[in-house]
Amino acid sequence: MRAGRAKHVWFWAFVGPAVAGLLCFSVWPMLYSLWLSFCHYEVVAPPRFIGLRNYVYLFRHDAAFWPSVRVTLVFTAIQVPLSILASLALALLLHQPVRARGWWRAVYFLPSILPQAALAVVFGYIFQADGGLLNRVLGLAGFAGQAWSSSPTWALVVLIVMSLWGFGYPMVIFLAGLQNVPRELYEAAHIDGAGAWARFRHVTLPLISPVLFFNVVMGVIAALKVFDIAYAFGMAQGQPIPGGPARATLFYGLNLYQQAFGYFHMGLASAMAWLLFGFILLLTAVNFRLSRRWVHYAD
Repeated sequence: MRAGRAKHVWFWAFVGPAVAGLLCFSVWPMLYSLWLSFCHYEVVAPPRFIGLRNYVYLFRHDAAFWPSVRVTLVFTAIQVPLSILASLALALLLHQPVRARGWWRAVYFLPSILPQAALAVVFGYIFQADGGLLNRVLGLAGFAGQAWSSSPTWALVVLIVMSLWGFGYPMVIFLAGLQNVPRELYEAAHIDGAGAWARFRHVTLPLISPVLFFNVVMGVIAALKVFDIAYAFGMAQGQPIPGGPARATLFYGLNLYQQAFGYFHMGLASAMAWLLFGFILLLTAVNFRLSRRWVHYAD
């Protein structure tokens, strides 16, 4: 009896602080932000309940809301497939039995742990209009350079290329999935006359589909929440207000940040945060449904 009571006490001694921290630092701020989304709150005065006016204002009157949604969706639709393809291709290459394979894996993973501010400085130099590395190379090849970072047409493309530099994390997850594919299946497919593409299509891809699904879901969530690369790149380029030029890089997260900490519209920013949460939740549910169809098709 005493032993059971002692175990109970030790259990709550470890779990109790964790539960209290979860409630204080996660659950309560989320619920409070939900309440603020229905309030007019600009820090200097107490919150004032206004119902759905924040949401109505965002959908009908905010000039920056829909441009930020469009930029974020375009970024997600292009960046996620490219990131998945690049990380999967590198994982397949690094899964081969080559010399110093561990060293090459570490080399390809290292760029993913670099701070975004450092990447912004490096890519800012590469895509700089005057004297940038890319324009110098194009000039040597006889082509005219572009104002990459200050052009509304190319600025988002630059950020997509910059974001692809962080392929290390999905690559490692793909590597873990590839290592769990039994070699006997490859040998049996090879005996049956299957080529490299057939083995990948009928053996590798179905067996790593859970890993592929995980990387797609996490990649979509990360792309919808993107903030740091746009903010750091804008600061590195000396933009007075991040999101330029002409709102070409005004991501949803960056717009939310400006509403909250630039204009102190905390109620409006809370409404934006909950809209993003609801959209991510809906999109994740759709991905789960599509993944069941894919698994059924692969089987």
